[in-house]
Amino acid sequence: MALRRDQREHIDSVLRYAEGTRKPLAQTPNSPVIGRSWQRCIAEYGLDPTRPRPARIVTHQVLREHQDRADELLGVARAGVDQLYQQASQLDYVLLLTDDRGVAVQYLGDKYRDARLREAGLYLGSDWSEDYAGTCAVGTCLRENVSLSCHRTDHFDATHIGLTCTAAPIRDPDGSRLAVLNISALDSPMGPESQTFGQHLVTLYARMIEDAYFLRRYRNSYILRCDSSREFVRVSGRYLVAMEEDGSILAANTPGRALLGHVPHGPESPRITDVLDCELHDLWDLPYRSEDQIRAFRTRPSNEIVFATLIQPSRSLSRHRAERVIGAEDAVPVLDRLAADDPAMRKTLGMAKRLRNEPINVLITGETGTGKERLARALHESSRRAQGVFVAMSCAAIPESLIESELFGYQGGAFTGGRRKGRQGLVQQADGGTLFLDEIGDMPLHLQTRLLRVLAEQEIQPLGADRPVPVDLRVVAATHQDLRRLIAAGSFREDLYYRLNGATLWLPPLRERTDQQYVIDCVYTGLTRNRPHAPRLRGDAVSALLASPWPGNIRELINALAFALATASGDEIKASDLPEPQPQPAPAPRGTMDHSAAARAGGRARSDDAVLLEDALRRRHWNVSAVARELGVSRPTIYRRMRRHGLIPPNWQSDDSLV
Repeated sequence: MALRRDQREHIDSVLRYAEGTRKPLAQTPNSPVIGRSWQRCIAEYGLDPTRPRPARIVTHQVLREHQDRADELLGVARAGVDQLYQQASQLDYVLLLTDDRGVAVQYLGDKYRDARLREAGLYLGSDWSEDYAGTCAVGTCLRENVSLSCHRTDHFDATHIGLTCTAAPIRDPDGSRLAVLNISALDSPMGPESQTFGQHLVTLYARMIEDAYFLRRYRNSYILRCDSSREFVRVSGRYLVAMEEDGSILAANTPGRALLGHVPHGPESPRITDVLDCELHDLWDLPYRSEDQIRAFRTRPSNEIVFATLIQPSRSLSRHRAERVIGAEDAVPVLDRLAADDPAMRKTLGMAKRLRNEPINVLITGETGTGKERLARALHESSRRAQGVFVAMSCAAIPESLIESELFGYQGGAFTGGRRKGRQGLVQQADGGTLFLDEIGDMPLHLQTRLLRVLAEQEIQPLGADRPVPVDLRVVAATHQDLRRLIAAGSFREDLYYRLNGATLWLPPLRERTDQQYVIDCVYTGLTRNRPHAPRLRGDAVSALLASPWPGNIRELINALAFALATASGDEIKASDLPEPQPQPAPAPRGTMDHSAAARAGGRARSDDAVLLEDALRRRHWNVSAVARELGVSRPTIYRRMRRHGLIPPNWQSDDSLV
């Protein structure tokens, strides 16, 4: 490989530095850490700077083995990785999360620069161990166990001197190396001082991921969270210490280990009372002693003040708090199961508990797919009306011409084509129970008038009947539309709105819920309940699910998991088994033509992906299995891409066959 002048000068500087020459160098290490690494590369690893090495990307099988080892970390790190990349990507950085061997097990980067990034080794599966890649942010961070920037000519290998990389270690609770968080850029300013802020940012997020991993690892233990500031204890308390019920210390995070370092070590594990000047009952009472559940303690032996709060085990109620559980009598299991700790959902469910036995109608609002019917059923099943029938009808799913007979019923002979003996309507079927009217905004105006009369008079008159029939029912209506706007437009009756809206329950979209993991677990458990050997959800699949915006909410999540269960092979579901997210097209202006249809008709140039895929399909005579092998992807992926681009085999009548 032909080397540029700056690369040749860099190689010369590395060799002369390693030899200990006192002559001026074109480039010198920016820190002793980099200098030690240059020495190791030659003396310990036997690397030759005159023979630059190409980036090494491990095989798919090897990558999977590394990801399996880091599976728990990948699930925990998702939020921190995403947030850091959102900030770093604005400055053209890519992000790598590597395991303790320097292999990138997660990567976020610019897909439009894939070729350059892969060639530079800034890619999923790249090996940045110091003994192969030489001095670099990831490998040297692993060896030195410190945060650092490896800026341009700090790199050992001459092919890397255009890169700037900043890395921070993520440590196991025992202090050993667990992973490295790294941001890198192909092009950067010349001065190393440009990386100072980036190093602070990466170190901050590495610590956040490390703490999240610690909290997950010791979720079944007591964890004391402390900080020198009362205001920051809950949100970013520096010290985390996991304890047994007898006060013995199990582990601590990195700052916590520094705090424990002041305690004299004996033959037994230290106890928290060796670190804080307190009695054990002072800690167990933390959740109940003050309004903010925080208390100040003095440390031993340094006599400094720290503020502490207690995170209690998730496994079960302990003997220290079982007697103090407040609100247990308010538990309504059928409603409580609909959410975990999402504040908006807990507020909605708290209101539902208070309303469940009240004689008022309820309006449930929320986006499509958020679970409005499920909440309505839970409201019915938890009420005194549970012995009655829950009757559901979608006002949008039944043709307008049939809604009246479906809802109100009819007597025999009321109209041509009806049943000879007539039919009982849904309102009458719900007598003594609950009538659920989904998509109430789609109910025709003339039927709104009849429904209003039923609600006002609590009686119904079927079509063709001589006299009204009394009914005892509660109506729960639901809509994803803005009924106020429909009222202003004259398509929904205002008086009916107030009859239905005795109280409003709002369901947040799935993308805004803080208990998405709980929702995923519940949905997956429901789908696999009758499968004796259901595959497990791997960490990367869970991360992908948690990162999805879910425009179709829980309904879309159910479909995605059902698809993965149907198409996955083996005993686990990976991210690649999930359906590819479908782009959400902006609504076309009224009177304009659908652009995708125009593209399929030849009116617009198609994407490169569509052209390449169609060429491959034609070469293989539309043999999807052969194309999947050629492109190195699964058959379901080919089907999804065909559907997205409107590619229909000549012998198929419609793209419904792709479902």
